[in-house]
Amino acid sequence: MDTRIAIVAGAGSGLGRATAIALHAAGLNVVAVDRNEAGLKQLTDEISREVADVTDPAVPGPLVERIAAEVGSPDILVNTIGAYELGDSLSVTPQGLRQLMDVNLGAALWLTQAVAPHMQQKGSGAIVHIAARPGVDPTAGSAAYGVTKAALVHLVRTLDVELRPSGIRVNAVVPQVMATEKNKAMFPPEMLVGAVEPEAIADVIAFLVSDAASSVSGVILPAYGG
Repeated sequence: MDTRIAIVAGAGSGLGRATAIALHAAGLNVVAVDRNEAGLKQLTDEISREVADVTDPAVPGPLVERIAAEVGSPDILVNTIGAYELGDSLSVTPQGLRQLMDVNLGAALWLTQAVAPHMQQKGSGAIVHIAARPGVDPTAGSAAYGVTKAALVHLVRTLDVELRPSGIRVNAVVPQVMATEKNKAMFPPEMLVGAVEPEAIADVIAFLVSDAASSVSGVILPAYGG
């Protein structure tokens, strides 16, 4: 039995739910976090659940301290939170950009700030954030989304440089299109050709936070599928 404690943000649906299930199956003590309370209730009772909106900068700090007090100090953070918006560069609005920054970049930064002191005290830890292909390769029609995910990629690389000396590994997984229920409802069928099941991405995440990946840090790992 793996006694490590893993916080999975965005666990109420899609990739986050698949990741919480995969890490629990691997024997970790999982705490699932999401603002979607109904979604969290679909997880097994063996997974701890916390209803919270971690895109609010004031939330992650107290949340992680409560988890540390009630469950234990976190060893792993997986952040699957993300928001998508279609539109080219000339149609980006200030409000739309701010919202995507808060979700795609802000949540990652505030969560990392909250868990890092606990991991630094232990001298070890593993953090995985979920980026996206438009944040690596410029993609027409996804301007604000791509820019905010590119910022996340840079944040992961910076965190790797800053936290690796403390024994904390920081990596990013980069899907292209996932076959989540939300994406199936949002995108036309031709955009879902070759889409990767969230369970397959969850398996990649489970590897990255495992001891088998103890030498892997600072990686921006493509998971584009076929």
